[in-house]
Amino acid sequence: MNRTTLSLIAGTAALAAVTAFAAFDSPSASGAAAPQAAARLPVERTSLLCPAPSMSDIADTAYTSFTPVTKGTGSDGKAQLQAAGGQSADGTDSSRKSKGGKGADKKADEPVLTPKAPGTPATGETSGAEAPALIGTADGRFAPGWTVQETTEVAAGTGRGLLGVNCTGADTEFWFPGASTATGRTDYVHLTNPDDSAAVVDIELYGKDGAIKSPLGENLTVKPHASEPILLSTLTDERQADLTVHVSVRSGRVGAAVQALDDKVGGDWLAAAADPAGSQILPGIPKDATDVRLIAFAPGDDDADLKIRLASPDGLITPAGNESLHVKSGMSTAVDLGDVTRGEAGSLVLTPTDQTVPVVAALQVVRGKGDRKETAFIPATAAVGTRATSADNSAKGTTLALTAPTGTATVKVTASAGSEGGTPVTKTYTIKSGTTQNVDVPAPAGLKGTYALTVEPVSGAPVYGSRTLAATEGGVPAFTVQTLPNDHGMVSVPRTEQDLSVLQK
Repeated sequence: MNRTTLSLIAGTAALAAVTAFAAFDSPSASGAAAPQAAARLPVERTSLLCPAPSMSDIADTAYTSFTPVTKGTGSDGKAQLQAAGGQSADGTDSSRKSKGGKGADKKADEPVLTPKAPGTPATGETSGAEAPALIGTADGRFAPGWTVQETTEVAAGTGRGLLGVNCTGADTEFWFPGASTATGRTDYVHLTNPDDSAAVVDIELYGKDGAIKSPLGENLTVKPHASEPILLSTLTDERQADLTVHVSVRSGRVGAAVQALDDKVGGDWLAAAADPAGSQILPGIPKDATDVRLIAFAPGDDDADLKIRLASPDGLITPAGNESLHVKSGMSTAVDLGDVTRGEAGSLVLTPTDQTVPVVAALQVVRGKGDRKETAFIPATAAVGTRATSADNSAKGTTLALTAPTGTATVKVTASAGSEGGTPVTKTYTIKSGTTQNVDVPAPAGLKGTYALTVEPVSGAPVYGSRTLAATEGGVPAFTVQTLPNDHGMVSVPRTEQDLSVLQK
C-alpha cells in the first residue's frame, strides 16, 4: 500500500488516505523563535474499510473493534461501522436487503457494532452470503490506532476454513503477489469506495511471462459508498498459478483486498503487500507449515536478484537449495520452499545480492496434509514502527511472532481487557538480532471474551510481526495470519513559529 510522507498543507486530504486526520493549534507569533521539531500528536479522525466477508451461505463472521489507549486524546469522540451501499457479496443491492446477524434481523444501514471506550474491544457478528462490505469512521479518542479485524469461519465448500483480514484505510495503489486464476482457484479483488464521488480503477495482471492483456480491467468504476468484488478469471482467459495483481486508482481512492478461495486447500484473504523496496520482510511463518511458496515481482525496468534467508529462533540461516531468487522485470516469479521452518518459528528475509531493485513479495502458506490442508497468506510488511495493534485474540489459538532482522530489539506487548471482562497485562520481550520469536502471549487476568494485543518497540532495531489465529475444524488445521504494520495512531505535525511583525514593515 502506498505510504507517502505528506506535508502539512496537504494534511486534510492526504492523511485521510492513510486513515487519519490531525489538527493543531497555531503557536503564538510573538517573538522570533527558531522552528522546532515536529510534534507527535494523536490523529483525530480515522476511516477503515472492510470487504464483504464471504459468498457462502454457511459463513459466520465476527468483527472486533479496538482502539488502544493513547495519551493526549480528549474525552469526546465516536466510532461506527456501517454497510456500504451498492452491491453486496452475492451481487444484490445491499441497501434493500436485511443483513443477517445471529438471532437478529438488522437493516443494512444499522451499525454492525458500536465500539467501546479505548482499551476495551467490542464485537459484532453477521452470517450468510449477503453480509455487505463495511465503511467505518472514528474520531476523537476513538481514532488513534483504531483497528478492526474481520474473521470468517466457513465450514465447507470452496475456500472453507478460517479467513481473516484487517480492515484498512483507502489508498490509491496496491500490490498483491500471490493471486491466481488457476483451475480450482476463485480469486476476487474487493474494491470499496468510502467517498462521495465515484472512483475509477485499473486492475493489471502479471504472470510468469509478464503483463497479461486485460482490457476488462481498465477504467472500472466503483460507485460512491459502494463495494465491488471483481472475479479475476473474468478479466483474462489465461489460467496461471501465480499472479501479481496491481490495483491503481485513476481518480478517487479505494480500499482493496484479494479473497483467494481454493477447492482443495481452503482459502483466506491476501492483504496488500508493502510498497516495492529492495529488501522485504515476511514475518511469522507457522512452525508447523507443511508447504511455503514465495511469490515475488519486480515492477521496474531491472531484474532483481534476491538473497533468501530465514530468521529462525537461533538466527539467520539460508534454506538449503533456495539460497537466492532471480526475479525478471515485470514477471511474477514463484519458488516452493517446502517445510522451510522445520518445526520452528520463522520469518523470511529478502535482501538484494548486489544491485538494489525494488520488489513486492508474499507467501502462500499451507498447514496439514492430504485432504486436510488449509492455506493462508503472509504479505511482505512494514515494520511495527511506533505501535501496532491486533484485535480478535483468544486464550487459545493465538500466536504472536516477532522478528528483528537487523539488530536486537526490546518490545512491550500489552494484552487489553477482554470484550466481556478482564484486566490488561503487559510484558516486555527481547528479540535477538536476526531471530524470530513466537512470544508467550500475555492474556488478560480473568479474561472473558476476546482481547487485543498492542506491540510497542521500546529500544533497538526495527521489529516486524504477525499474529496467527488457529482452530482445528473437522480435523482441518484452519488458520489465518495478519501482519502488524504501524497502526498510524500518531502523526507528525510541524510547529509554526515565526515573527510575522516583519511582514508589516
